[in-house]
Amino acid sequence: MRNLLDFLMKYNYWFLFVLLEVASFVLLFRFNRYQQSVFFTSANAAAGKLYEARDEVASYFRLKETNEDLLDRNMELELRVAALEGALRDVRADTMALGSLDSVPADTRYTLHKAHVVKNSLNRLDNYLTLDRGEADGIRPEMGVVDANGVVGIVYKTTAHYSLVISLLNSKSSLSCKIQGSDYFGYLKWEGEDSRYAYLRDLPRHAEFSVGDTVVTSGYSAVFPPGLRVGYIDEMSDSHDGLSYLLKIRLATDFGRVNDVRVISVEGLAEQLQLEKQLQEE
Repeated sequence: MRNLLDFLMKYNYWFLFVLLEVASFVLLFRFNRYQQSVFFTSANAAAGKLYEARDEVASYFRLKETNEDLLDRNMELELRVAALEGALRDVRADTMALGSLDSVPADTRYTLHKAHVVKNSLNRLDNYLTLDRGEADGIRPEMGVVDANGVVGIVYKTTAHYSLVISLLNSKSSLSCKIQGSDYFGYLKWEGEDSRYAYLRDLPRHAEFSVGDTVVTSGYSAVFPPGLRVGYIDEMSDSHDGLSYLLKIRLATDFGRVNDVRVISVEGLAEQLQLEKQLQEE
């Protein structure tokens, strides 16, 4: 206590000076309108900058939530497009039915399941991803996996809480694809080299396309709806037999940065796969 009193006595003039300064400013800004308006204007500007900085920091920490919301909206739009394309195919022969397209709902055959990648590989011949969702979350083998950019792979095996996904960067992966706006299709295979590229094979010679065109899922498999983005044509050449095209495809998905994904559950998938399996056995 004595030390505190000594300190106050030693610097009493400074404390008195500060007190008088505060009292002076209070009197100045309280009883003078001009100084008062200047003070409030400056205070509001400073407060505005402070709130702006606070909002920027808060927005940064909400980026993950925002990205997940955008991914959900993107996938809903993709499935909506798939439903509309299916409706167009159904009514091509009947022009009287075109008016019904305005009421086409989102395709209810497809359900999306959120998941996160907990393990990923890029440099092997057969690459896989591990997801933090499994059978307890409604995920089963043979379901398609996508991210905000495009197709990622197909679920291979599941446990109660985890799933193993065959990436497009896998020698066992063979995805039916087509050029957007065309009905001609081929099969996408990865050659085990650059993780950014794969090759589209067996595309007919009379198919029309250009470098830069978008490659999408064909819808000829039970796993993916038609129209989901896969990549873009980077180079074109002839196949070894000269009967079809061989296209080098720049994949839309950056497999080095895959994080948040969606697993597509297709209604009736198990029944279709069982029927196709019986055909193969016969």
